[in-house]
Amino acid sequence: MGKDVIGSVVRGRIDRPLGSAHPRYPDTVYPVNYGYVEGVCGGDGEEQDVYVLGASGPLEEFVGTVIAVYHRHDDNEDKWIVSIDGSDYQDAEILEAIHFQEQFFHGELVR
Repeated sequence: MGKDVIGSVVRGRIDRPLGSAHPRYPDTVYPVNYGYVEGVCGGDGEEQDVYVLGASGPLEEFVGTVIAVYHRHDDNEDKWIVSIDGSDYQDAEILEAIHFQEQFFHGELVR
């Protein structure tokens, strides 16, 4: 479930910045920066997806610490939760931040 990655410092790029619309679902607007870790392959064969917390505006790239993993039971890829401001967000804060997209899946937050 990816628990071994928690605490790791990762870097990557943002392809769906805070405030942008989902490419296939324009009514879904990203309240957090969403991107990927360069060079790390996720369960879907693409680079590992991440939710990036701690930015007040859109980013192009990030460096931060993985503080949790959202394990999707009905998908082939977990989503890493990355803090770029050093905060260790509470579970409820994380779940609220990612609800806009994760509401369509069944999963659990792993710490």
